[in-house]
Amino acid sequence: MSRIRLLILFFLCLEQYTNAQEWQSSIISPMPQAVANNAITGISIEGKQYLYSFAGIDSTKIYSGIHLDAWKYDFQEDSWSQIEDLPDEDPVIAAGASTIGDLIYIVGGYTVAANGSEVSSSKLSILDPSTDTYIGSDNDIPTPIDDHVQAVYRDSLLYIVTGWSNNGNVRDVQIYDTVLDQWSEGTPVPNESAYKVFGASGCIIGDTLYYAGGARYGANFPLTGTLKKGYIHPDDPGTIDWQIVEAPEALGYRMAAFDYEGKAYWLGGSQVSYNYDGIAYNGSGGVEALDRILEYDPSTGIFTEIYGKIPATMDLRGIAKLGANKFMIAGGMTDEQNVSNQSFLLTDTSITPTDTKMLDAALVKIHPNPALDQFWLEIEQADGLELRITDLQGRTLLLESIEQSRHIDISLLPKGLLICTLKGKQEQEVIKLLKLI
Repeated sequence: MSRIRLLILFFLCLEQYTNAQEWQSSIISPMPQAVANNAITGISIEGKQYLYSFAGIDSTKIYSGIHLDAWKYDFQEDSWSQIEDLPDEDPVIAAGASTIGDLIYIVGGYTVAANGSEVSSSKLSILDPSTDTYIGSDNDIPTPIDDHVQAVYRDSLLYIVTGWSNNGNVRDVQIYDTVLDQWSEGTPVPNESAYKVFGASGCIIGDTLYYAGGARYGANFPLTGTLKKGYIHPDDPGTIDWQIVEAPEALGYRMAAFDYEGKAYWLGGSQVSYNYDGIAYNGSGGVEALDRILEYDPSTGIFTEIYGKIPATMDLRGIAKLGANKFMIAGGMTDEQNVSNQSFLLTDTSITPTDTKMLDAALVKIHPNPALDQFWLEIEQADGLELRITDLQGRTLLLESIEQSRHIDISLLPKGLLICTLKGKQEQEVIKLLKLI
């Protein structure tokens, strides 16, 4: 074997090694109240990281314990504060929350009456985290929905896929355009019980939506052990090609889902479906939470199950990204279906601290964003910075040295969401840029 081939093999092996994640969880300041089935998301504001939690159910686990409380966690200060309640008409659980640009979008959920009847919500609420106030929207969700899959595409489109609507699971793919403030219909999931589920979760990597777990309609609402994939046509985001993969590992219910380094992850959840009180639909009693991290690599089609790295947690409706390699869970149910105020941080420790030290966001700005054929990169202080622009698959599209503020020509780059990474000697800043044409 030639030395050139040996070098190629060496670097391939080195790449696989350096891409391996080393997950570690740590307990941080608990929420001021115990809550489960709460919608959470994270956002960066002027270089500071925050988690937001909306609605949910308290430790009573009865209908009157469902509420609209909203909380904000300051990652830098390790502190919690309460903000204005979610402006829904009635208290809800099983809503979803997503961050797009500088705003947070809270969708759906369901109410429970004293007689046990449940009604799905059609409410769309929008929070401006810069002021912690809600922006009114008259565009309610066309099909009321709860326990749905909620994912963001190209930092502009919000996908609401399947879920429960009042009387059963639905095929609907509802797409909200945050720029145009309007809803449209996407290609519905196939009319099969494995696709039509509630309590599933997923994420979008590149142009493909992945969702796993969830309960299908039937006696005792059995879970599905399948992975569902939806290829989104970039030039027509409403057109989706669906396919399904048998995957026993994908069995799960109300897991938190996120994407990271080109892979999909699901945290916690359970392997038996249950009602809002944590009691199994099949009559077997209380459901136990999982301490599992489930990893799926689209490039290989391989699932990896990792146990013991996180506290056993279920009844999750989202996760907050709080930096390049940090993710946070707040609330949920723990052992013996206890509604918890526990918060924990999941960190990929394979990235060294110097990799994740962030540049002062006030010193780095990109505008306009979205951009057409160029943007202005504003840097108050520059000391040998490197600008790298990549697509969502991590392919480098542009690499330049930056010494001062200047225009960056992106006319030859593909349209869509681009990742701009400014890297110094010991710090970096990652900014999402939407190229329109």
